[in-house]
Amino acid sequence: MSKNDMMRKLSSRKFWALLAALATSVLTASGAGDNTVLHVTGVIGAVGACVAYMLAEGIADGARKDKADQ
Repeated sequence: MSKNDMMRKLSSRKFWALLAALATSVLTASGAGDNTVLHVTGVIGAVGACVAYMLAEGIADGARKDKADQ
């Protein structure tokens, strides 16, 4: 898997939704309380949003720099 593929996956909202759903399912199946499930899902959603934003800004900045160098 190339660096671009990995960046695209990490910036995907679908990937982070999948991760949150997986964590919710595993925690629920293991008997974790509702508050625990809610907190873990919230953290995954927040981290996913931050990662997606940082990668998108990095890509935009890189494209802007490439355009300015030409």
